[in-house]
Amino acid sequence: MDMDMGEPTTPKSTTGRVNQKLRTRRAIVAAAVELMRTGRDVTMLEVAKSALVSEATAYRHFPDLASLLQEAMAGQMPTPAEALASVADSRDPVERVAVATEHLLRLVLTYQGATRAMIAATITRPDAAASRPAMRFGLIDHALAPLDDTLGVTDPAAVGQLKNDLAVVVSAEALFALTDLAGLDPEEAVASVVHTATALTRAALDSAAPAGRRPRARR
Repeated sequence: MDMDMGEPTTPKSTTGRVNQKLRTRRAIVAAAVELMRTGRDVTMLEVAKSALVSEATAYRHFPDLASLLQEAMAGQMPTPAEALASVADSRDPVERVAVATEHLLRLVLTYQGATRAMIAATITRPDAAASRPAMRFGLIDHALAPLDDTLGVTDPAAVGQLKNDLAVVVSAEALFALTDLAGLDPEEAVASVVHTATALTRAALDSAAPAGRRPRARR
C-alpha cells in the first residue's frame, strides 16, 4: 500500500529561527524610524541600542547605515501628489515649484539627522548613492507636470535643463550650505532656497515662452 507522505514540513526550530530573524530586522527598522523622527544624529550603534540588539547584529541584517535608512524611509514620506495636494488645481509651475521646494526642505529639517547620515554615507561611498531616496526628482517632475503638453512639447531640452537646475537647488545640500556655512537660521534658509527655485523657474519660462503665455495660478 502506498503511503501519502504529504508536503515536506519545515522543522519548527528552523521556522523559529526565521521568525526570530524577521522580528529582529523589524525591530531594527522600527528603531531607525523612531530615531529618524527625533531629528537627532542617526548611527548604527544608536539604532542597535534602541532596538535592544548589538551593533554587530544590526550589521548582520544591514550591511551599512545607508541601506538601513533606505528601508526605514520607505513608506514614511508622502508621494509627490500628496505633497503638492494644496496646489493640485494650479497650472502655474512657479507656484507648484515653491510648494514642492518648501515641502522637501521641511522634511529635511524634520529628518535632519537621518538626511545628514545618508548624505555622508553616499559621499564616502558613491556606489551606495542608489540607496538615497532622491525625492527631489519626483517632486520636481510633479511640480512641472503642467509643462508636459506645452513647453515640454515645443522645447523639451529647456524643460530638461530646468529640471537639472532645480535638482541642484531643491536639495538638502543647498539647505545645509545656508545653515551650516552661511549661518542662516532654518526659516531664512528655507525662504532663500524657495526664492532661488522660483526665480529659476520663472526665468526659464520667461525665456522660453512668448510674453503673457506663462501659465498663471488659478484664483
